Amino acid sequence: MKRRLKVFASLVCLFVIGLPAFSQPSSRSSETVIMDTFDAANGQEYLYNGESLNWDWGVNASRFVADGFPLWNYYEGIPNSLKQLLKGNGAEHKVFGVRTSFNRKGDNWFEVYPTKDGEPFEIPFIGDVRTIDFWVWGANYNYSLEILVRDATGRIHVLQCGYLTFKGWKNIIVNVPGRIQQHSHMRSGPENLTFVGFRIRTDAEEFVDDYVIFFDQMKYTTNSLAYIYDGYELKEIDFSDAQGGGNNSQSGQKKSNKSGTRKSSSSSGDDVEYVGDDAK
Repeated sequence: MKRRLKVFASLVCLFVIGLPAFSQPSSRSSETVIMDTFDAANGQEYLYNGESLNWDWGVNASRFVADGFPLWNYYEGIPNSLKQLLKGNGAEHKVFGVRTSFNRKGDNWFEVYPTKDGEPFEIPFIGDVRTIDFWVWGANYNYSLEILVRDATGRIHVLQCGYLTFKGWKNIIVNVPGRIQQHSHMRSGPENLTFVGFRIRTDAEEFVDDYVIFFDQMKYTTNSLAYIYDGYELKEIDFSDAQGGGNNSQSGQKKSNKSGTRKSSSSSGDDVEYVGDDAK
């Protein structure tokens, strides 16, 4: 009897221990997506919904910006930490640089944003974004850096990236709060969270006559399967080649009688009778 109990207990333990091996696979898929290497204008080839997107970058500034500023361009350079990772790929590595000057101290700011055909362009994120990761070159000024994103309801959110009080390159990683609605169930609404741009603000007491900043290697981590479901591709059907367009509300509809019974014509031509006191 005792031997049977021991065997039974052993089988139970084996079953409990083996449960994780038979668990359902996770639907999470953490993936790192490179958004821009800043090596060249319109050279991204960013894949989104089967389409290759590319863009350039532009800069605008607040009212007290000095004449002839801001200035921006692509320059040869790369953070030391990325040199080893990208060593031997043969590409010419560049960064995107901005130089600004303001006529007076105060609440000055400038924005660095994607452009396409000379107009502002918002880059769509893929999946459910968790973090945004990029490299920035600081000049040790007391300026703050922000990221602007637009959620699925059209509202812009500001993600604080901290102060640029350091010299040289620094890797910045920003968490995307879960309270931000990244996707919409509506066909007519924005489909995904989008990247609007960077904003740099000057401290009221900091010097503003000459400032430079550089950006490189922008990417993000995302759960790429968060909104992939069986048949999700049907959401994009536009019905441009569909039949129809007739006004069915006037095709053979008959008035209701006093007992609440009404008749209408079905698509096959047969009369369909609806019975009930609440028939309308």
